[in-house]
Amino acid sequence: MTETSVTPEIRADRLRAGLKRRYAREGRFKLYGLLAIGVAVGFLLLLLGRIIEQGHTAFYTHTITVPVYMDPARVDRAYPQGTNFELLVAEQQLVRMGVADDAQGTKAAAMRSLFSSELKFAAAARIQANPDLIGQTVPIAAPVSDDADLFFKHEISRDTPADQRRISDEQIDWLDRMKASGQVAAHFNTGLFTKGDSTEPELAGVLGAVVGSALMLLVTAFIAIPLGVGAALYLEEFAPRNRLTDLIEVNINNLAAVPSIIYGLLGLALFINWMHLPRASPLVGGLVLALMALPTIIIATRSSLKAVPPSIREAALAMGASKTQTVFQHTLPLAMPGVMTGAIISMAHALGETAPLLLIGMVSFIPGIPASLGEPTGALPSLIYIWENASERAFHERTAAAILVLLAFMIVMNAAAIFLRRRFERRW
Repeated sequence: MTETSVTPEIRADRLRAGLKRRYAREGRFKLYGLLAIGVAVGFLLLLLGRIIEQGHTAFYTHTITVPVYMDPARVDRAYPQGTNFELLVAEQQLVRMGVADDAQGTKAAAMRSLFSSELKFAAAARIQANPDLIGQTVPIAAPVSDDADLFFKHEISRDTPADQRRISDEQIDWLDRMKASGQVAAHFNTGLFTKGDSTEPELAGVLGAVVGSALMLLVTAFIAIPLGVGAALYLEEFAPRNRLTDLIEVNINNLAAVPSIIYGLLGLALFINWMHLPRASPLVGGLVLALMALPTIIIATRSSLKAVPPSIREAALAMGASKTQTVFQHTLPLAMPGVMTGAIISMAHALGETAPLLLIGMVSFIPGIPASLGEPTGALPSLIYIWENASERAFHERTAAAILVLLAFMIVMNAAAIFLRRRFERRW
């Protein structure tokens, strides 16, 4: 059949068949896209669900309130901190339960291990504030130990093999009796947000790491954002196009892909070994993260400047504005939404980096809360690393809780980027 013998009806059928095949391919492409998005969202929900499942128990804890007779023969009025309140409370608690101790004090030691060491500080503080309490029975509330807390959270039970728990069946019986008597109360774990790191899981908090991360980000922002934006402005608007600038641009793009641990090695050699800055301090951490964030800020700023229409520059120059006036009064304000977005996203990326911080000493146990840029401190990523490698089982739930805090921190920063972007877009 020749082309001339093809009837209009056949041509129409072929056209409809071709259109049908194209629509079918388009429909399959959309389906593949939806499947890809669904898989990505599914993995994200699975990850978040697993973190929440493991970490939600860290947001509440248990406290035991016990009546303590402040025995004048054992409590030192002049120095109450020297009194062994833990043993005193354990012995009195055994007497109330009708449990006889042996000559070695084995049961008293077992009872004492169910209370946190915070008990002795709480009792000593009461006596120091009011010495007249000596000779009286005073109710003292203190956190339970990490193993007892896991039992009350049903992470440990009698069915748990004995080699996988550090409390005996007898101690579990004691905990059940104290809970049945109303001495045990569950409440929100405020200490998780108001305390620093600790070797005891029930007393460990994330405040020191949060403050350390915030101080590091301040140093990073004050150094990386002005330098990055200034470098991008010069390269994009003022620098001549020659081999030198081409070499600089290539190196900036390469630096953005360098593994973060390399920046940690650079910070260790430059800021600690050569400049002798304080190890594990927010100042050193901020400088290392600033080096890592600089290439990203420069690339994002240059992309935002390129997106500004050339007609804006041409119109400003035609009206008599200088090159500097054109850049800072017209081009940069229009590019500012993208500049702010790139800067804040680079800060959020720096917040989650762990390898550079470990190399500059932020892998050590630091219990306090930093008060200056030169004091040793921790950071949320390094704290997560330390807690996950701890042997105590109770630290694992706090690891997931710290991850949730870090994710919340990053969500706030990304939300701030979106807010600033929209604000600048409405303004200009």
